[in-house]
Amino acid sequence: MEESRPVIAHVLAEQQQHHETRKKLFHDLESELGRSVVTLFTSFKLPVMLDDGDADILEGILQKTDLSRGLALIISSPGGDGLAAERIINICRHYSKTNEYWAIVPSKAKSAATIICFGASKIIMGGTSELGPIDPQILIPQTGLQRFSVYNIVKSYENLFAKAVSETSGKLEPYLQQLDRYDEREIEEFRAALELSEDIAVRSIRSGMLPKRAISRIKKDLNVFLTPEQTKTHGRPIYRDEAKKAGLNIEAVDVRSSKWSLIYELYIRTDNLVSARVLKCIETKDHSFYVPNPEILRVGVR
Repeated sequence: MEESRPVIAHVLAEQQQHHETRKKLFHDLESELGRSVVTLFTSFKLPVMLDDGDADILEGILQKTDLSRGLALIISSPGGDGLAAERIINICRHYSKTNEYWAIVPSKAKSAATIICFGASKIIMGGTSELGPIDPQILIPQTGLQRFSVYNIVKSYENLFAKAVSETSGKLEPYLQQLDRYDEREIEEFRAALELSEDIAVRSIRSGMLPKRAISRIKKDLNVFLTPEQTKTHGRPIYRDEAKKAGLNIEAVDVRSSKWSLIYELYIRTDNLVSARVLKCIETKDHSFYVPNPEILRVGVR
């Protein structure tokens, strides 16, 4: 523990020095957008998930930020806890004086990070920006941890059960053997997880960017996000044109514009930070919060 203290101090001092470099980008981008800018990044390299603690830290930073002109949240994350995403939406709306916020996706905002974008009044995307499916995933230990779609597990169970019920030749044994691998209590939990993800997404959109749209219409339009039926896999990108077709309020930014140049430079600099030095970064032009990479702390800083 004694050896780690100077390392932590070195890491944080180094990040503060780099923050001075990003500070001008925050100022320039706020002038361009006409509102305050906050970045919320978690590492794709490790990867690191969004959790409830991030909502608390974000709220602490927003308390110190002038949001009288509104809030623009630049987000880059592989996702995490859907309930944490719902909290982050609520926090962003309540601290912004305009009672809404913009989500900016310079590269990838996946899974729960996509849900945070759903809560915005509009999502600013370039031609290469990615959102992603929000169907829950589960890690199952087999030959190592493997990720499975909860939707596909429930669907396979229901299809197998339907075949067993419709079996008329009396050959039920193969179906019963396969059904024995499933736990009905787990299937119910999986169904609840799917319903929760859908409910958070629909509520977030209807209370934000699409207040007049019928719930049934939102669910239908969001199908590409809610199930892997179209995307086939959880990690597949949903680009801005497809997001527009799903009814989302997307502002398309030309990747050659000065606005995108500022957004992307701030993204590159912050992404480099969370790819090498820290696990998470929540930042404004005046305040920064970092979670140091434990590998850096373990080996020390040279």
